[in-house]
Amino acid sequence: MDKQDIFEQIEEMEERMGAAYAELGALKKRVVALLEENQRLSIENQQLRKLLRQDEAAEQPEPGQSAKAVSLPVIGEGYDNLARLYHEGFHICNVYYGHLRTEGDCLFCLSFLNK
Repeated sequence: MDKQDIFEQIEEMEERMGAAYAELGALKKRVVALLEENQRLSIENQQLRKLLRQDEAAEQPEPGQSAKAVSLPVIGEGYDNLARLYHEGFHICNVYYGHLRTEGDCLFCLSFLNK
């Protein structure tokens, strides 16, 4: 085996490693996207179940009452929802809104919460 063959084998191995690394990066991006979608769907599912329970409770009047009063949204409820989303691991800033926070706290989100 001469030096040229060794260098050719090394170059082929580098190419295969580069392709494997690129494939691993693409797979990692896909996993992150699937985790974000899973989290979003879980939250949506929880919200839909909550609404379903509220609708079922509203359909059944309490004894002695003919109809329930419609409750108005509480002021600050939107802020509370954004704070909850942030604490569940999602961005609430205009830069990355809705994306999963993978690297700790986001300064944009924190400055938005502190307004």
